[in-house]
Amino acid sequence: MLDDYAFTRRIHVMMLRRLGVTDILQATDARQALRELETSGGVDIVLCDLAGRDLDHLEFLQQAARTGMVRAVALCGTLQPTVSRALERTALLVGLELLGVMSQPMQMRPLHRIIQQYRQRWGESKVEPEKSKQAPCAYDIRRGLAQGEFQTWYQPKLTLREGTFTGVEALVRWEHPTRGLLLPRDFLAEVLAHNLIDEMFEQVLEQGLSFLSDVRRQNTNVDIAFNLHASQLASDDLADYIQYALKRYELPGSLLIFEVAESDLLDLDPKARDNLLRLRMLGCGLAIDDFGLGASSLQLLCHLPFSQIKLDKKFVNTLHHPFSKTMVTSTLALAQSLNMSLVIEGIGSKWVRDSLVQMGCEEGQGFFLGRPMYAKGLRNWLRERLQ
Repeated sequence: MLDDYAFTRRIHVMMLRRLGVTDILQATDARQALRELETSGGVDIVLCDLAGRDLDHLEFLQQAARTGMVRAVALCGTLQPTVSRALERTALLVGLELLGVMSQPMQMRPLHRIIQQYRQRWGESKVEPEKSKQAPCAYDIRRGLAQGEFQTWYQPKLTLREGTFTGVEALVRWEHPTRGLLLPRDFLAEVLAHNLIDEMFEQVLEQGLSFLSDVRRQNTNVDIAFNLHASQLASDDLADYIQYALKRYELPGSLLIFEVAESDLLDLDPKARDNLLRLRMLGCGLAIDDFGLGASSLQLLCHLPFSQIKLDKKFVNTLHHPFSKTMVTSTLALAQSLNMSLVIEGIGSKWVRDSLVQMGCEEGQGFFLGRPMYAKGLRNWLRERLQ
């Protein structure tokens, strides 16, 4: 409960307790609220008073989302429609669900509706964010690379209507000897900071090409998408290395797609643009990843040689919101007008899949369609689908 006035907070806390909410934290400003989040380990809902004198609400939404310790936010106060829409879009873009905007002071009925809406979507359990882990040092990363601990996992992509297999995205996992299986969020920032991204990418690419070569000998064709960071696009050797690797495995470039985050496209230097063009000339596909979170212009999309758009999962996670539906339909229209394919990320339920089919979307990936798996698991998964 984030509110400047102690009297108002006491009234609202009493109302929440009558609605069965007993674990309530209180704060008078954004700084105190962030401290409470860190101390408690996370909350389900932030109830935020819009009349707070010292609160920058948009900044607080962004900071709360970055902590990963808030699921949803409900606002109270009187707003102009344009401001309300701006807050809703900001919440969606940073990964929070805006449950609604209530009048001030809050009334029991709309507050009850907010709580019920949250419980129907998320259940009763409190947010349990993953505890922060100490960042790996450069020595540990180099040791892991030398020992082959960085492994390529694969997440399937399927057509949404028929469920036909279309390809996979290569995802790196670090099988750490003492810390267990680590995801990119646990180590990627340090890999970039210590300038080890090229070495890690080369191992992921080698494993992916080796997998491709194996399954092609079994008369199975698989397209693999690999992620590229902006710093790699500026390399003098990137396209040459990929071309040489394809030749060694006797594979066509058409089996590979390289994904670049939309946010990395804004300040591309001439060398990066040249590498993108050379990859396309090798026959490789190019995908704009995490689309909708950056600020790419239509002119930029028209001038760069991309062949695919991947809409970020945050819009799918909030597909019941009109803004998210608009993002899906407008991105689909954009992709069609530019003669690009569209892949929807983060499909986690049958309802989402069916809703996307009704909107005209054709291809996607997500836990409902297929979870990331190691090479042997993917072979077994493919074998079962072909039987």
